[in-house]
Amino acid sequence: MSVESTTPPLAGTRIIELAGIGPGPFAAMMLADMGAEVITVDRPGGNPWAVGGHGILFRSRRHVAVNLKSEAGAAVVRRLCADADGLIETFRPGVAERLGVGPADCRHHNPNLVYGRMTGWGQTGPMASLPGHDINYIALTGALHQIGRKGGPPVPPLNLVGDFGGGGTFLAFGMLAGILSARAGHGGRVVDAAMIDGASALMAMFHSYRAEGDFVEERGANLLDTGAFFYDVYETRDGQWVSIGAIENQFWTELCDVLELPDAMRHDHLDPKRWDEYRIILEKRVAEYDRAELDALFDGRNTCYAPVLRMSEAVEHPHNRARNTFVTVDDVVQPAPAPRFDGHPPTAPRPRRAPGADTVEVLGETGFSPTEIEALLADGVIDSTP
Repeated sequence: MSVESTTPPLAGTRIIELAGIGPGPFAAMMLADMGAEVITVDRPGGNPWAVGGHGILFRSRRHVAVNLKSEAGAAVVRRLCADADGLIETFRPGVAERLGVGPADCRHHNPNLVYGRMTGWGQTGPMASLPGHDINYIALTGALHQIGRKGGPPVPPLNLVGDFGGGGTFLAFGMLAGILSARAGHGGRVVDAAMIDGASALMAMFHSYRAEGDFVEERGANLLDTGAFFYDVYETRDGQWVSIGAIENQFWTELCDVLELPDAMRHDHLDPKRWDEYRIILEKRVAEYDRAELDALFDGRNTCYAPVLRMSEAVEHPHNRARNTFVTVDDVVQPAPAPRFDGHPPTAPRPRRAPGADTVEVLGETGFSPTEIEALLADGVIDSTP
């Protein structure tokens, strides 16, 4: 699978990333995918928590290794910030300041620096200093409560809503907004990207429904939470699953045509009083077919239908293959950069590099002399991995 590249929209933008896990690397990946030069500052030897599932999140970067527990190491980071557009950190509130790489420390060397801070609870508030993970943050926003089936428990949606949707994506957006502001002459900003804020923002439409009286806080009782029988997943005869989202009348009518559903179901599918009754009928009808048979029946029809694919199947689906939605980098299949510009992904991802692989090169470009670099290596302040 190849990727055609256009001129990356963030070419010429430099971001310093203090390596973390999860949403911070995801935000940096988004920026790197758009063509930003992202320099990741790892601890010497790397972060053991950033191995394995985080590999793709660290693609398309250069890596330097710096001991941030030393003042000399903090000075290296501050110097890297001097000609950078932004910095990303994922520490608990106060840690960066104690290390000497907080916003005031770094912006002293570069007043236009946009300093991005990624946390779960935010930089302020009574819970700001407490630990947590995605599941805890979305629990506090009301999002987790609403995800699940009627009569069942809340279902954690992987870590998509907190870490990546409400966290990393909002941090990347905040970094870009801050950089635009700085380039307009308004100086640097500190971006307080909290997962509770971002996940709450993702719930905006449902707060609107609630305010209008069109939403109840019971799980599985609303239009988009499996309450509506025409917006749900159904098991096929061969034990696989398909998704149906035929909300609008024209899509629902065509679905009735394809599946030859009773005429009585055509005209009142939006009536919640009929949802349980009609769900049983639709469930039985879908179960008469294998998934492949339904794929063939619905092919090209305006019914809002799609098979529920495994990750391995998604890579091979004809539509995804036609769009090069997935690419292979060093034998690792991964999502292509998104969104696209002029019809093409903006960059071709590069594989993750080892911590310290680019230390000497990056520091040399930043203005460190060979003598300084040798001294920092000898003192264990930096590390260089061939």
